[in-house]
Amino acid sequence: TKVMRDYHLSKLFFDLQTPAAAAEYCAHRDAVLARYPLKPEVRAAIESNDVAALAPLVNAYLLRFYFLVSGMPEEEFLRRIRASGVKSYG
Repeated sequence: TKVMRDYHLSKLFFDLQTPAAAAEYCAHRDAVLARYPLKPEVRAAIESNDVAALAPLVNAYLLRFYFLVSGMPEEEFLRRIRASGVKSYG
């Protein structure tokens, strides 16, 4: 079965593309997350850096960008995405 994309998660990740929003997120993550009506399981996946849980819910480019902004090293992100079995990544 195909998982539907999560609009609010996508909107959060999209909004974080501006340097000011990314800086605010890094400094005050809970306050920024509170502005988005995320499902509890989606918020938990964000808080635990669960790449595999978030990958099916959002565009691959936004997902990668989000984890880079949040401070996850590129190598770690790629290791996790490959381990998840998501087909959008090499």
